[in-house]
Amino acid sequence: MSGTPVLSTLVEGLAGTVPAAARGLLNATVNFILSQMTGGLSYPEALARAQQAGLAERDPAADVQGHDAVAKLMILSGLVFGRQLEREQVSSEGITAITGREIEQARAAGGRLKHVATLGFAGPDGTGNVTASVRPEVVGDDDPSLGVEGAANALVVEARPVGRVAIIGPGAGPRLAGQGVLSDIIAVARRAPRPT
Repeated sequence: MSGTPVLSTLVEGLAGTVPAAARGLLNATVNFILSQMTGGLSYPEALARAQQAGLAERDPAADVQGHDAVAKLMILSGLVFGRQLEREQVSSEGITAITGREIEQARAAGGRLKHVATLGFAGPDGTGNVTASVRPEVVGDDDPSLGVEGAANALVVEARPVGRVAIIGPGAGPRLAGQGVLSDIIAVARRAPRPT
């Protein structure tokens, strides 16, 4: 997720813990669009603004239809939870049909409409049947993602024994994508065997 160091934080920083569930905003472009709609723009206007800002691609389908967030949820499940999901195990719904009325109804109820990715397990400590979804959802003031606006990501992981860990950071645009790639290259170089 570009400028948000999710994998390194979870894989290295939470080494030794037992992750049990995850929930968050995995696509910063979509979060930007929904934030713009909360500010009063229509979906086409918000998408156009995201494209002008270099956040959304000319063909935004991967973002706005949820495919990108689904792929990220599958990666998190495999690398962090040790459960590699098949695509059909993740239900998904995009944001293209969201109306200004739905945005306003969420705000009137004291919440925000967000595109939420959820990963949970029926059994303790990440065991049992998996529930995985990416869909629009109204979040309230008990959710750390409520105040995450603009081109930002948020992820909350439940892990034993530490409890709830929240990671929030920037996540869209060419410069942040470049930083993410550079971070990966440095990580690979550090792990490479040194010549003798």
